Amino acid sequence: MESRERKLWLGAIALIAVMACGARNCVAGDAANAPRHFAVNGNFDPGGRFVPGDYGFNLADVSSAESLDSLPRDVKGLMWIGTCEGADARFRGLVESVIDHPKLFGFYLMDDPDPSGRWRRPCKAEGLRAESDWIHARRAGIATFVALMNIGTSAAPAFDASLGPDNSHVDLFGIAPYPCRRDWRECDFAMIDRFVEAGRRIGISDAAVVPIYQTFGGGEWRSEGGGYRLPDPEELRRILDLWRERIPHPVFDYAYSWGTQKSDKALATSPPLLDVLKRHNGE
Repeated sequence: MESRERKLWLGAIALIAVMACGARNCVAGDAANAPRHFAVNGNFDPGGRFVPGDYGFNLADVSSAESLDSLPRDVKGLMWIGTCEGADARFRGLVESVIDHPKLFGFYLMDDPDPSGRWRRPCKAEGLRAESDWIHARRAGIATFVALMNIGTSAAPAFDASLGPDNSHVDLFGIAPYPCRRDWRECDFAMIDRFVEAGRRIGISDAAVVPIYQTFGGGEWRSEGGGYRLPDPEELRRILDLWRERIPHPVFDYAYSWGTQKSDKALATSPPLLDVLKRHNGE
């Protein structure tokens, strides 16, 4: 049975204070700013201004207290960690540098954690659990987040069962079907359903899902379908609509990526997609 807090979150997000409860923590939001909108990589111009805010993004990709200090009034920060080695001295130093900051929303613990070590440096649930528990013990209501890696295929996605919330104690999980590929005549929009179901199989409730939208393509990325293709505006609108049907009230949503990586095209350099996201973020 769902907790009372989660029922309130799903049923009355626009009217009341809300909570999404993970295995050990409840992440609080407020109706005036929910959901929050996040776009990773390169959020600040050379002068330190949070540029995605011009397009309705209100959750910043930060890595220091100084970045949090610079944020506009209605924007909070998701602090990157990326260690996955438990609550060691380096981790504690990073967290303690920002844990009491009023602009802090939460901690981005890891991108594509791989317990097996087959594709990336090993990142086991035990490390994430130790980190998440250490954060929760020091400030209740602060979110811990990971973006999951698909260890299956686009047709049959899968996530490592050891990373589920009951074992990792992580609050929120990014799920990233990227349905537009270079060699496919059409985007495989049904991928969104398949990825959400894969999350459910390892115990991730809809309230803990962070939808990740494809806003990149080209460059040196490699995947099934000949690599990724930047969606056009109509395709992006379809991605947003399908996600809204599946996860209508996420704690936050996530556009990947704001900045360019691997010589690709990304959101910051795609004015037609920026227009789509600006409208979406303002709804």
